[in-house]
Amino acid sequence: MWIRYLGLVRHLVNGPALKILADAGYQGLGAQTGGRVVTPPHRKFKKSPPDWYEEIYERQRKAHSSRRIRVEHGIAHLKNWRALARHHGRREHMSDIIQAVAGLLSHQQTTTRADRRLR
Repeated sequence: MWIRYLGLVRHLVNGPALKILADAGYQGLGAQTGGRVVTPPHRKFKKSPPDWYEEIYERQRKAHSSRRIRVEHGIAHLKNWRALARHHGRREHMSDIIQAVAGLLSHQQTTTRADRRLR
């Protein structure tokens, strides 16, 4: 996992107190970062879980998913832009490209909302 390889866990532990919503691929980072990385619940029973556990697990999973959907939609919007979907340029310019795309998306959404109000 890149976050561990690059040493970002240390920055999360020593940095500002914030919560990062992550997907299941980052299981275990919550314990390493003092609860700053929040992942979906881990299944404790893989074979024939009790009924009470299944209900609790599904409720927790859905709560996490409903909060994380905003992150997924943001990533999807960025990937829709060809410059990010197939970036062949230099990595040093990637942050500039992301800021430009975020600005364009923000402008597009503001314009779309303004058009709806005029109708």
